[in-house]
Amino acid sequence: MIQYPSGKARKNKQRLPTSTSNRGNALEEDINLSNQYYLAHDIAVVHKKPTPIQVVKVDYPSRNKAKITEAYYRRASTTDYNGIYNGRYLDFEAKETKNKTSFPLSSIHEHQIEHLESVIRHGAIAFFIIRFTTLDETYLVYAQDVIHFIKNHTRKSIPHKWFQKHGHMLEMSYQIPCNYLKVIKLNEEKL
Repeated sequence: MIQYPSGKARKNKQRLPTSTSNRGNALEEDINLSNQYYLAHDIAVVHKKPTPIQVVKVDYPSRNKAKITEAYYRRASTTDYNGIYNGRYLDFEAKETKNKTSFPLSSIHEHQIEHLESVIRHGAIAFFIIRFTTLDETYLVYAQDVIHFIKNHTRKSIPHKWFQKHGHMLEMSYQIPCNYLKVIKLNEEKL
């Protein structure tokens, strides 16, 4: 829930229905605003990673109106965000689900797990930010906990109750809509 300066609380922002290609944009928007706050206040430097694409065809109706008409992904991207906080490398993925009871593991790709395992071996703080949009709940879960779940269960989803037990509910505020660094700071000694 977001608390506005007037003191009035507002649940999740009203959003237009989106296609699956835009899924996660509301969460990413909140993370991007939080990252802007962290950067402006010299707390951390975290950025969204660009998706690697190969431009194949460009339409040039005029010099100042070039438009990419065909492009392909060069390779599978790893995770959504990376940066540095308090001298430590951060690497994380953001996901949203409308499901009330579980998070589908089909949303996490094998190359993302491999990447997160690799950065963890090198000392990174790696995690997922998972938003249950229907429940208006956003959790930070450390990548090693999600990887452990995946390797030790045959389920196709992670139950919501697991997030309540192993995840960390993120606070939302007007200035920092997705305050994930508060959780990192509280758990820094364990990482």
